[in-house]
Amino acid sequence: MTTQIQALPVEVIHLIAAGEVIDSLAAVVRELAENALDANATRISISVWTDCWRVRVTDNGIGMTLTDLEQAALPHSTSKIQTTADLGQVHSLGFRGEALHSIAQLADLEICSRFNHSESGYRVTYNRQGEPVQVQTVALATGTIVTASHLFAQWPSRRQSLPSPTQQLRSVQQVVQQLALCHPQVTWQVEQNDRPWLAIWGGASAKSILTQLLKEAQPSDFQELSPSPTFPTSLSAASLYLLLGLPDRCHRHRPDWIHIAVNGRIVQLPELTQVVLSTLRRALPRERFPVCFLHLQVPPAQVDWNRHPAKTEIYLRYLDQWQTQIQQAIDQALQSSLSQLPEAAHAARLSQVLKVAEADGIYRTSRVIQPESPASDDAAARSPQTLLPLKAIAQVHNRYILAEHPTGMWLIEQHIAHERVLYEQLCNRWQIVPLASPLVLGPLSTAQLEQLQRLGIEVEPFGEQRWAVRSAPEMLAERADCGEALWELSQGGNLESALVATACRTAIRNGTPLSLLEMQTLLEQWQCTRNPRTCPHGRPIYLSLEESSLARFFRRHWVIGKSHGIED
Repeated sequence: MTTQIQALPVEVIHLIAAGEVIDSLAAVVRELAENALDANATRISISVWTDCWRVRVTDNGIGMTLTDLEQAALPHSTSKIQTTADLGQVHSLGFRGEALHSIAQLADLEICSRFNHSESGYRVTYNRQGEPVQVQTVALATGTIVTASHLFAQWPSRRQSLPSPTQQLRSVQQVVQQLALCHPQVTWQVEQNDRPWLAIWGGASAKSILTQLLKEAQPSDFQELSPSPTFPTSLSAASLYLLLGLPDRCHRHRPDWIHIAVNGRIVQLPELTQVVLSTLRRALPRERFPVCFLHLQVPPAQVDWNRHPAKTEIYLRYLDQWQTQIQQAIDQALQSSLSQLPEAAHAARLSQVLKVAEADGIYRTSRVIQPESPASDDAAARSPQTLLPLKAIAQVHNRYILAEHPTGMWLIEQHIAHERVLYEQLCNRWQIVPLASPLVLGPLSTAQLEQLQRLGIEVEPFGEQRWAVRSAPEMLAERADCGEALWELSQGGNLESALVATACRTAIRNGTPLSLLEMQTLLEQWQCTRNPRTCPHGRPIYLSLEESSLARFFRRHWVIGKSHGIED
């Protein structure tokens, strides 16, 4: 069943956000590919010829009837909406009826299509007004082939103002990748100047797509989650899909792989992007950015696509509630990823992880692992049965805890594991307490005084260029180096930076011997944290050595007899 293409009423046209939708080769690819997706295509082939400014998009969708083909390129003609009320119930990627007409104005447009119930297909060419000028019957499989040739031929200045062919191809690649993430069941094949260029094979979810796009990434580098959001009745049908690169193994130098999609299209929602960045800030290495794909399925009435011609900017209702749901989903993904740890990666990759984990800090005094006080309020709700059965075996170089579990063994770096525990304790209950005896600090600048006061620390003048500190964070109050720690805290940063600095200074230092009981206590506290994969500075906390990997390394396949030289 299909809706016939027809011209929109004048009152609907006036309400549509008009604008130039075709401004590049990538825009042609985007509009034609979205039409193919609206036609329920599962295979889309794209050919781009940069030298002759031609684009062809072929799909195996439901196709179009001859009547639809004759209407397809006329201005404001579409099968997606008919009335003003439909603008608030847009279920398709396209709805304005501008794309094919714009292409006809800018290029030589040809469409070949066969409707899935028709015995034959048709080939139609159009003039600059989008009117059909030639119709032929052709033998064709069900689906549609749209060809736009000599794009911008009548506007040479437009061609000259466009980016170089290489940059345009990069934009085409970005369009295809973004659509593939949003529609993972579709297979994409792209040719450049008659040569295969890009292929993305369809899969069950965006995870199968992302591992094809990021060539060095492994499926085990990602955590996939589809939580059940709690929303008002008007959003009861909403859903959220999260695909997150685990921060200890998958991150970027630039924030170029944070993608947010709404109802099948990548959009710009800076408020939600900021939530991703802020939530993962203390889980990633310094100057690194997350790999994250979020797909929001929103009731059509709660999203307004009619804001920008390219539909990348939208109005989204309940934005603050979406922010809360996304933060909770990321926290859940980070927590659950530890208990679902897959097999270790290859040896070369493990060497790189070890190298990253070796960054040392400056530590002056011994630290102590407290046997009580779980890392977070959430930990109290977790029974011992929900924790991984990690058993502390030994301490390696007074730096790493060697732990055994049913599928292999782990090395946990004791300082940063303890740092993660203390950091989350501080996040839950940052407390400033009075000092039994005031500490006297040397000269402090105005900025340093203001920083200490912002943290809630009481400071008073105490002679010339001297200051008496009468309160301090609880974890530092009884320490011998409390004065040095306060000086560090005065150097700047917000409260979160102060929490990280306090946790780092308070955690046990590497080189400190630990008893088996202390190691076991630390392992249990560490597992109860909200983000056990990395320390607050973003360094990985543990290295897994799976039994299956060890068996392969030692060429042990556990076949009785053969391992002892007995032949069949």
